[in-house]
Amino acid sequence: MEWTIRSSHKEKINRYTVTIDQVVVPNGEEKTFAYLDFAKGVCILPITEDAEIICLKQYRHALKSWQWELPAGAIDKADPTPLDTAKRELEEETGYQAEHWLELGSFYPSPGSTSEEIFLFAAAGLIPTEQKLESSEQIALHKLTMEELKTLIKIGEFKHGAGLAAVLRYKFITD
Repeated sequence: MEWTIRSSHKEKINRYTVTIDQVVVPNGEEKTFAYLDFAKGVCILPITEDAEIICLKQYRHALKSWQWELPAGAIDKADPTPLDTAKRELEEETGYQAEHWLELGSFYPSPGSTSEEIFLFAAAGLIPTEQKLESSEQIALHKLTMEELKTLIKIGEFKHGAGLAAVLRYKFITD
C-alpha cells in the first residue's frame, strides 16, 4: 500500500525548504505531513599519520554552544560527487588535504522529519594546506586519539550525529 499525495506545497526559508504534503495514507485517512527538504551532505573522519583524529570544536547558534564535531558540510551543486564535496570541506574546515579516501556509505539522520542523506568518508595521508573558513564559522581544531574521542562519545560530550555515524562505520569496516 502506498501513500497518495493529493497536494504538495514548498516554502523556502533561508537555506531550508519546508515541504507540506496533503496525503492519503494506506488506511484511507487524509493527513498533513511536513518535512524539511534540504541538501545532501558529507562528514569526514580525518586520521593523521600518528592515528589521531582531527576534531572540530565549533560554535552552533541553534544550540547556543560550542560542539565537538567532525568536518562536514552540504553538497554544493558545483561539486560533481559527494567525494568532491568531502575533499573541499576537509580543506576548508581543517586546512588539510588527504591522499587516501575510504567511502563509509551514507545514512539518513532523521528520516521522519527530513529528506537529508549524509555520505561518510575516512581520510588519511593528510597534507597541511590552509584553512578557509566561511565568515560565520568559528572552528577550533583539536587532534585527539581514537581513545580520547571514544571517551568524549561515552561521556556524552561528542553529540555530532554525522560524526558518530562516521566513527561507528569506520570501526565496523576496519575491525
